[in-house]
Amino acid sequence: MTTFREETDTLGAVQIPATALWGAQTERSRHNFPNGPLMPVAVIRALLQIKQAAAEVNQELETLSPAKSIVISQAVRQLLALDDEHLMADFPLHVYQTGSGTQTNMNVNEVLAHVAAKISPETPVLPNDDINQSQSSNDTFPTAMAIAASLALKPVITETQALIAALTVKEKKYWRTVKIGRTHLQDATPLTFGQEVSGWISMLQHDCDYLMQLAPTLLELPLGGTAVGTGLNTQPDFANKAIALLAGTYQLDFVPTPNNFAGLAAHSGLTVVHGALKTLAMDLVKIGNDIRFLASGPRAGYGELTIPANEPGSSIMPGKVNPTQIEALTMAAARVLGNDTTIGFAASQGNFEMNVYKPVIIDAFLESTTLLSGTVAGLSTKLVAGLTVNKTRMRELVDQSLMTVTALSPHIGYHHAAEIAQLAEKDESTLRVAALKSGYVTATDFDHWVDPLKMTNIERQD
Repeated sequence: MTTFREETDTLGAVQIPATALWGAQTERSRHNFPNGPLMPVAVIRALLQIKQAAAEVNQELETLSPAKSIVISQAVRQLLALDDEHLMADFPLHVYQTGSGTQTNMNVNEVLAHVAAKISPETPVLPNDDINQSQSSNDTFPTAMAIAASLALKPVITETQALIAALTVKEKKYWRTVKIGRTHLQDATPLTFGQEVSGWISMLQHDCDYLMQLAPTLLELPLGGTAVGTGLNTQPDFANKAIALLAGTYQLDFVPTPNNFAGLAAHSGLTVVHGALKTLAMDLVKIGNDIRFLASGPRAGYGELTIPANEPGSSIMPGKVNPTQIEALTMAAARVLGNDTTIGFAASQGNFEMNVYKPVIIDAFLESTTLLSGTVAGLSTKLVAGLTVNKTRMRELVDQSLMTVTALSPHIGYHHAAEIAQLAEKDESTLRVAALKSGYVTATDFDHWVDPLKMTNIERQD
């Protein structure tokens, strides 16, 4: 049977599980907002680091005693040393709570106060007066959002670069492997598979560039703005000193936001960076679809690519192989697209001096980064690394295509070339047979002019 202790806040007495490290405000939120995912652990860890930086600066500015500053820092370090599972045992609040993240900020303050009391009973620290000194939930929570988002971008970029490296291997290996091109889902002129892959690589490299170019907007921290951006109840140097400590802790170039009023009321940086994540996700869908369609079959589809068999593809059809890594990736991309809509709408709700959709914004952002880094890693190692080309099938489709007739246009004219293509289609013959039948070209001319590899202009790129 659970036993309880009683604590009070400004609204009165609250019954709290006896072993819980949180306090009255956390307990109220547990019951008032019991739905949805828990607050991301990355936000909790960032808030803990903010509390440590604040305590150290408040001591330096002589608004907090050295004893209290030391015990707060010790409590932070003790909590940060825990693995995620054990850490989150005392951070039970959900994303769908107050839109400022106030209850999570107080959850952190209350837990630190209880841990500090265990470390040094003779140096009691108060959640609001000591641990939250020089702060407001309104500036600490968006600061934690920016920190968590900055850290979460790195794995996405790293895994995308790994995918680029895996695709580059295929680009080089199949640089001169000719296949038919397709536009409008119809046959087009030839290209090489290496050229096609080079397009995918360029898309992904641009996406990485976009993310790296936009990432610095997340380094602007509104810490020190307190309630409405004015910095009420802080010392003049508090923000600069605390943010400098955070920059050193994370080895990131954090700086004070140029305007705290914007920093509290708007989340434009998160919105625009997530827009780049959405762009990456949409490009991944395009690439994934290209691969799975080119690998469709193996006998009743395009059949130009062969994907690795990672698991049985069917519970009823023996030997079936499905593009499961791509399916996982594209489902994740769909979620990212939804998250972008959520973030865009939520970021628009900065009514007066405070945006009150903060928890859902950072939860959606972090979900997108987690989904992308994980599914991109799977695509690299479990699909692209084992991807092979069916050269026979590629050559067969090139030989059957009518669009290689394009190479004849400069020599016999567009209309005569179209006549040959239509004749081949009508007779269900090859283009070569139709061309010779038309009398417009000789066998020697056809073989010289209609060279699929030359049509790719590969020599210009070698």
